[in-house]
Amino acid sequence: MTAARGAWRHLTLPGRILLVAVPTLLVFGVALLAVIVVGGPVAVQFVGDNLPLFRFVLAATVVLLMTVPTAFLIIYMEMKVIALMNLRIGPDRVGPWGSLLSVVHGLKVLAKEDFTPTGADVPVFTLAPVVVYLSSVMSLLVIPFAPGLFGQDFSIGLLYFFAIGGLTVVGLLMAGWASFNKYSLLGGLRSAAQVVSYEIPLTLSVVGLIMLAGTMSLNRIVLDQSGTFLDWFVFRQPLGALIFFIAATAEANRTPFDLTEADSEIVAGFATEYSGMRFGFFFFAEYVNVFIVSALTVTLFFGGWNAPLDWPWPVAANLDFASLGIWLPILIAVVPLVGTLAFSVPFWIARSGMPTWQALVIGFVIFNVVAVAAVLGWAVVSLDWVVGVGWFMLKTYAFVFTFVWMRGTLPRVRIDQLMGFAWKWLLPASLLNLFVTAIALIVVGH
Repeated sequence: MTAARGAWRHLTLPGRILLVAVPTLLVFGVALLAVIVVGGPVAVQFVGDNLPLFRFVLAATVVLLMTVPTAFLIIYMEMKVIALMNLRIGPDRVGPWGSLLSVVHGLKVLAKEDFTPTGADVPVFTLAPVVVYLSSVMSLLVIPFAPGLFGQDFSIGLLYFFAIGGLTVVGLLMAGWASFNKYSLLGGLRSAAQVVSYEIPLTLSVVGLIMLAGTMSLNRIVLDQSGTFLDWFVFRQPLGALIFFIAATAEANRTPFDLTEADSEIVAGFATEYSGMRFGFFFFAEYVNVFIVSALTVTLFFGGWNAPLDWPWPVAANLDFASLGIWLPILIAVVPLVGTLAFSVPFWIARSGMPTWQALVIGFVIFNVVAVAAVLGWAVVSLDWVVGVGWFMLKTYAFVFTFVWMRGTLPRVRIDQLMGFAWKWLLPASLLNLFVTAIALIVVGH
């Protein structure tokens, strides 16, 4: 016992971590392998018998889980991009290049006191951020990220999106009215006026697209844009795409249309009296809405998951994992161990003074890099949905960057300018686009 204690004291911190972690991981791996071997067939049978239920639970879980990381990433983009625009460095301390600072900000907000002001309507005050957040989450359900990768393909998916997205204004009105604060009430009324005004040109701007596509299914709309970038609806509906982008910016309460939380005029608008986790729901919902608006713009007008040009050559590298049977979980457990040892031995031999644990750590890192690169390479050439997700995210975050760029450059408009622009310019332009599209379809049809 004394010798063991002495050996433990002489170990460095990484050595102690490795000494504890390796046996723990081995025990966990063996236990996991046993569970897979014993319970795997039962689990597969249960999933096969209840596939619709399993798919619903999986889709709901993925949609909920992706919202918070998406918000954190866009917050980091906003801090970093605006800092670079202002010739500043921006976040550079917490995490690599400051990438974890948005996570710290989110945790800070969630850790603050959740205060309810005196005189507030407590049930409505509490439910308002939930309504706003859930309207954003439920909108993601119909967004097609790749071929076959969507929560639900409704035949009226676009109508569903507008209906659920309109619930945001209900939550903002609830927050403004229930806060028992004049600035909050003013922000809630502004949100109602703004969303109601811009909802009309937003809806009318896509009617011409629906006439061309003949469907309101977002999945079918993306499939109608397959081919090259010349098949995208933005070239057949340029005015509709412009109106949609402007109206969607106002719907998402983004600069220069962020009148509902104009801090220079009404403190923070509907969120004046909110703090802690309830403010965090508003905070996350705003940035998730930026992603949703960008994703819908890409889906409707910029080809969705379709690449700008067709893949130039067919590649097939499909692997039949089902034929491995019981050997598949064994390979999953054994290959990382063998690969780590294989990559560790050269370093351990080349440098005789290197501790064994350092060689193992280096081998483990190199094996993971090689394995991830191999899996990604196989997935890109073999799975359509992997390439689709890549193109979809690339286009979507290009629009997210555009929203951040607008926030760093454009001033906030006045409320009368905001309302006048919607009713005097966007509404007539959307009607003009609708009539021109209908006339063009009649002429081409004849």
